[in-house]
Amino acid sequence: MDRIALHTRLRPGMEETYEEVHAQIPGELDGALREAGVRSWEIWRDGLDLFHVVEVLDYGRMRAFLRDHPANVPWQKRMAELLEVEDDYSGKDTGLRLVWELP
Repeated sequence: MDRIALHTRLRPGMEETYEEVHAQIPGELDGALREAGVRSWEIWRDGLDLFHVVEVLDYGRMRAFLRDHPANVPWQKRMAELLEVEDDYSGKDTGLRLVWELP
């Protein structure tokens, strides 16, 4: 099981819209995430900064699976309108580097 932390940043003024859009994700996207091996996904916000914690069977496989998935493509298009940087779903990223963890 992989536990990955990610950081994304909202475009200024998109805070409320981002939270509204995430109040209920589409059922097809939920299904695709679960099929891709996602066990949990949390998003925390501090101003414009978003911190994601993802527990997934295999992060690289998940990214490859979702890259062209018909439920994910329109979702990522919508997220590109709200986020500063568009994600290419290359699957090559490894998330944030873990610095410390309570043993």
